[in-house]
Amino acid sequence: MANKRFKVATFNLYNMVLPENKYYGGRFYTVEQYQQKLHWIGEQLRRMDGDIVGFQEIFHRQALQDALDESGIYEGATVVVDREDGQKPVVGMVSRFPVLEHEFIAGFPEDARLEINNTTVPCGCFSRPILYAKVELREGLEVMVLVVHLKSKNPLLREGADPHDPVERAIGKARSLVVRTTEATALRCILLDKLQGNDNPVIVVGDTNDIGTAVTSEIIAGSPPWRNIRYEQKLRVWDVLLYNVKDIQARQSYRDAYYTHIHNGHYESLDHILVSQEFVHQNPKRLGQVEYVSTFNDHLIDETLSEEKVPVWQSDHGQVVTTIRLR
Repeated sequence: MANKRFKVATFNLYNMVLPENKYYGGRFYTVEQYQQKLHWIGEQLRRMDGDIVGFQEIFHRQALQDALDESGIYEGATVVVDREDGQKPVVGMVSRFPVLEHEFIAGFPEDARLEINNTTVPCGCFSRPILYAKVELREGLEVMVLVVHLKSKNPLLREGADPHDPVERAIGKARSLVVRTTEATALRCILLDKLQGNDNPVIVVGDTNDIGTAVTSEIIAGSPPWRNIRYEQKLRVWDVLLYNVKDIQARQSYRDAYYTHIHNGHYESLDHILVSQEFVHQNPKRLGQVEYVSTFNDHLIDETLSEEKVPVWQSDHGQVVTTIRLR
């Protein structure tokens, strides 16, 4: 690709289901609603113009393909989607660059299993398998892309529990957090395997269902080195760190209006793009650098302030796009 810039994006499609197919307790799109959804997603994709886009909440591969066709900008692109059965959401990706290899990872690495007081936490797989893909940006330059969708904050209620009981809801939220934390830990172990001891750039995109400063987000990205340790030790830490493109842009601008989801009046950033040090300006050996970050969130509505609601065919998440300039 002659252009030295490329765009990476993340897009939670919010229930990408074919029309007249039931999901989540009998809900479904009419043919008219489905066409409206395709039109809206197609328009968003044209505005985003991502070269690599990670998607969440795909129920049917054909539904994603219909949206890509509607956009009119992905003819000949590679589409990768996990095995879908229409019963639960999966992740996927579209790439204008060649996808050299890919796999979907469902199980946790053995060393990612958590133990508390000699008791193993009974979580051994991702609620939505993550996508790992190797993408060729140009001859001799490959990037590893991971598309993720971690467990939501919705209470994971015990069987037969009253969903309105405050104690049960507290327990349910704690259970969801435990699942999301184990997923973040497993993802970190997978990333360490991809990052350590090489100069291969890594990009993680997706809906982590937590803000950038949450503990789960810190687990995924890693912690910066303590300033007083030796430089050689810092190098080993930097080698396996990930950087949120939101934070990279914040260092260059005083403006902060980054949010991708509104719930009960809380403006949150749940959708993220993380890059390894190969795309960070401060790294003298960088292969490129994050140049700009855009959030497409104008369609989101704070329902605590308005009687309006986000239409069923739109997404309840904003989209994030980052532009990376190669050296």
